[in-house]
Amino acid sequence: MRKMLNTLYLLTPDSYLYCRNETIAVKIGGEEKAAVPAKDIEAIVCFGQMTVSTPLIRFCGERGISITFLSPRGEFYGRFYGSVNGNVLLRKRQYESIACSEFAVRLVRDILLGKIRNSKTVLMRAARNNQESALSLIQASNCLSELAAQLEACGSVDSMRGIEGAAAAAYFSQFDEMLHSPAHFRFESRSRRPPRNEVNAVLSFVYTLLTREICSALETVGLDPAAGYLHTLRPGRPSFALDLIEELRAPLCDRFTLSLLNLGQLGPKDFETDSEAVYLNERGRRTVLNSWQKRKAETVQHPFLREKIPIGMIPYCQAMLFARVLRGDLDRYPPFVWR
Repeated sequence: MRKMLNTLYLLTPDSYLYCRNETIAVKIGGEEKAAVPAKDIEAIVCFGQMTVSTPLIRFCGERGISITFLSPRGEFYGRFYGSVNGNVLLRKRQYESIACSEFAVRLVRDILLGKIRNSKTVLMRAARNNQESALSLIQASNCLSELAAQLEACGSVDSMRGIEGAAAAAYFSQFDEMLHSPAHFRFESRSRRPPRNEVNAVLSFVYTLLTREICSALETVGLDPAAGYLHTLRPGRPSFALDLIEELRAPLCDRFTLSLLNLGQLGPKDFETDSEAVYLNERGRRTVLNSWQKRKAETVQHPFLREKIPIGMIPYCQAMLFARVLRGDLDRYPPFVWR
């Protein structure tokens, strides 16, 4: 099993990144503030305005360390990665499978069934812990069961997209019932671009983090993050990474967000507001990132591999399992289902 390495997150504006021997170092205002051995780093994520030295770009490219650039609020700018991993034959099979409707329908169905099952798990866990809202949470879970049955009978990806939308609506209709934030934050409804309230701000930020990690996992295995099946193909869009995040949103991102808010780890001082949206400020981002790194280090039993792995390894395991499907080692893709 591949070793899980750390992600270096940089939030301080006007930081300067450079390499010194086998170390990645950071200067702020001309003074070195941090130095991390490169052998411990898998990826670097820069928020806002940063300067990256050309020797560091070469250093990272040679060692397979990705550098991702995000806005101060977590919106994706771009990503640098060295030579493409994997072999051309695996990607050729991936591209050919997109044109095979039978393969695409079976894969999308399995991914969405995993998503619905994980969403039900989150709802039922909340129902056990909240008797006042238990009835509505259970009703929403039953609705998801009905939609899963419809999904089983679907014969096209387009019709599955409609069912997935209905399932997401039923699930998110109960999000406020699962929120017990000391700061009285409310979800209201899902708003993406831009996020309209604090809860959506955290969700969008965490979804961005996980999407980046899925892209890295796919490239590590040798797959193309842009060649998707559920999400339509579009230049610059990591469609396949967005496909795989669907099964992982509820267990990895939504539960994490609910925990942060319900435990009071985020408060009003962790957000900033402009005329149109609400975003995490630097303090809030630091809180989320610190907790995210700790969460990734926790272990869980993988339901298909039947071995304990760090949570941060789940994207890599799912990418590896899909590669096995393309190679013919597995008949079907096993989505990650949280127990």
